[in-house]
Amino acid sequence: MGEAKVQDALRALVEHLEEAEIDYAIAGAMALNAYGYHRFTSDVDVLLTADGLARFKAARLGRGYLERFPGSRGLRDTTHAVDIDVLLTGDYPGDGKPKAVRFPEPSAVAERLDVGAFLPLRVLVELKLASGLSAPHRLKDLSDVLELIRAASLPRELATELDASVRDEYLRLWEAAAAAPDPG
Repeated sequence: MGEAKVQDALRALVEHLEEAEIDYAIAGAMALNAYGYHRFTSDVDVLLTADGLARFKAARLGRGYLERFPGSRGLRDTTHAVDIDVLLTGDYPGDGKPKAVRFPEPSAVAERLDVGAFLPLRVLVELKLASGLSAPHRLKDLSDVLELIRAASLPRELATELDASVRDEYLRLWEAAAAAPDPG
């Protein structure tokens, strides 16, 4: 574990972003893994600004990265054969429609962990809840929060730090996690 292509792609992406001095925050399953909920993923999710994405493309397209299709914000790490999903500051999670929770500016929120800069736990939970609540095809995001609550023993009180639009769902999932038998 830790040596799979996706982890290699993560390390390479972090190295290239930091070399180019582009603000970023790792999100998605790689962030879940960093906070204690280990689940399989085959891609890397990264939060960038529109300018950061443009700068990354200018520096790296054709040098280990390709657009998934012309003009796409989705990238492909050609060295490791791993997709890179880019989330953009200001966009809305889930269905993409306006809501109280938006993707933040990486420089304002990123937290340094072992492998690079990641979304803070609170922000990750908030985004996953907003995504799962707004998009029926994103129910895995709610499941991710439930499993993260269990794996990282997240406190009930975290709800007070979350946006009001997702607070009740966090509490519902926290109660479900507390009532469930120990999976071990």
